[in-house]
Amino acid sequence: MREMVRHVEALKVQKDVSHMTEIIVCDEDIELIINEQVSRSFSISPSHLKEFAVGYLLGEGLATSTDDITRVEVQGNTINVEIDLEDFDLRKELIVGSDCFGGWRRKIEMVDKVESDFQISKESIFDAFVKLKDSAKTWKETGGTHVAGMVYEDNFISVEDISRHVAVDKLIGTAALNKYDFSRCFVVYSGRMPADMMIKIARMGIPIIASNAAPTSSGVTVAKESGVTMIGFVRGDRFNIYSSPERIII
Repeated sequence: MREMVRHVEALKVQKDVSHMTEIIVCDEDIELIINEQVSRSFSISPSHLKEFAVGYLLGEGLATSTDDITRVEVQGNTINVEIDLEDFDLRKELIVGSDCFGGWRRKIEMVDKVESDFQISKESIFDAFVKLKDSAKTWKETGGTHVAGMVYEDNFISVEDISRHVAVDKLIGTAALNKYDFSRCFVVYSGRMPADMMIKIARMGIPIIASNAAPTSSGVTVAKESGVTMIGFVRGDRFNIYSSPERIII
């Protein structure tokens, strides 16, 4: 795994000025090439690149399962992937092209409603956030990353990235490669919850997402239409539920 941080020299200005060495988070331009047809560039943390590619493809609907992804090859800052789907060209136009025509409203039309009867207690949410904070080692060093975590049965996994969306992509990819049942999982993370984030969660069939940050109006709309339980402002012993509250045992 490549380094997440590096050391730089800086001037610390208080009452006096002093020289210091500070730890900062690394970010690099990564190119994802899909079936030698589609190329997308991302500025992300240079770790978990295979997991990122898998999670991005699944979360964007370019692949329906890990079985569709026949190759993931990381070479430096380039990730080459191959997807074996008869309708890939259609998916490519509808999903990648929807950035230009229709936006999130077009994307939500292609997402099935989350029907999971999965439930968790409010204590499970608080416990997961304690684990999330404890696992955020790069954030503690630099203050420069988002962190996303997933709870599945007795397992807790987490990933950090400079991008909140990519942190969730990497999380989804890690879980998919470990054959998690997304309908029995919940996600905790440190970031706002706009429409595109909620679509990613809904597309994977994840029933619950909780954040210590705020929702947006588009995010709440998607959560309600897709049947995802959206929880925001997890702080101390409190939080707000914006949709599908029946999954939380109060």
